[in-house]
Amino acid sequence: MNLELTGKRALVTGSSAGLGEATAKLLAAEGATVVVHGRDKERADRVAGEIREAGGTATTVVGDLADDEAAAEAARAASADGAVDILVNNAGFYRHLSWTEASPDEWRNTYNVNVVSGVRMIHHLVPAMRERGWGRVVTIGGGLASQPMNTHPQYNATLAARHNLAVSLARELKGTGVTSNVVSPGAILVEATKELVTQIGPARGWGDTWEEIQPNAVNALIPNDQERFGRPDEIAAAVAYLCSDYAQYVSGATVRVDGGLIRSAF
Repeated sequence: MNLELTGKRALVTGSSAGLGEATAKLLAAEGATVVVHGRDKERADRVAGEIREAGGTATTVVGDLADDEAAAEAARAASADGAVDILVNNAGFYRHLSWTEASPDEWRNTYNVNVVSGVRMIHHLVPAMRERGWGRVVTIGGGLASQPMNTHPQYNATLAARHNLAVSLARELKGTGVTSNVVSPGAILVEATKELVTQIGPARGWGDTWEEIQPNAVNALIPNDQERFGRPDEIAAAVAYLCSDYAQYVSGATVRVDGGLIRSAF
């Protein structure tokens, strides 16, 4: 691709591993200067180092975005060498809990990490984008926002909130040259996903090796038209497109990258 992102500065939250790492690396490959964010300096530095080794430009920012002061400092650090043009709100977490296991405190903590953390970064960085007349906010959501499971309800609900806030922000940014959109992944094969599926596979009769477990896990958990798990780079590609000028007319949209897992036409 040539998305003409040279000269743009992108902050990808939660980019020291997984989808965020893949997104940071692709944006850098497309010419953007990338700020790699995480809570572990060693992991963030590794990703930034690999970007530089590949010929890209990257710096790191470390901080817990669930904390007001730490989030403010992370935003300041990300902007220290230049204004942030692209904000990818990717950071988040969840635990596999049932309705009875997910306490009110778990709900509050998950909401703070997955929703309010993104709002903090929007408050810190989007006003300057608006002043400059160009910017991109891409929120990483998920199919569980519209098709929730009975498990980890606290996480399902935060995904719905992420989708909703992104559309609300798009309406707020009308006519400013700044867009807000959502990329909604299906089940993506990151290390945590593979570890979980491998752990529960034998007990569920899916097999004992990854080669046996994977197709059975797909059929049981995420039946989709492509009959496989997604790859991190497939999510990154959708994010990169939304960050480009080619997507200037895309506003308040949800781009599903899930192999057809979500069956709705809208």
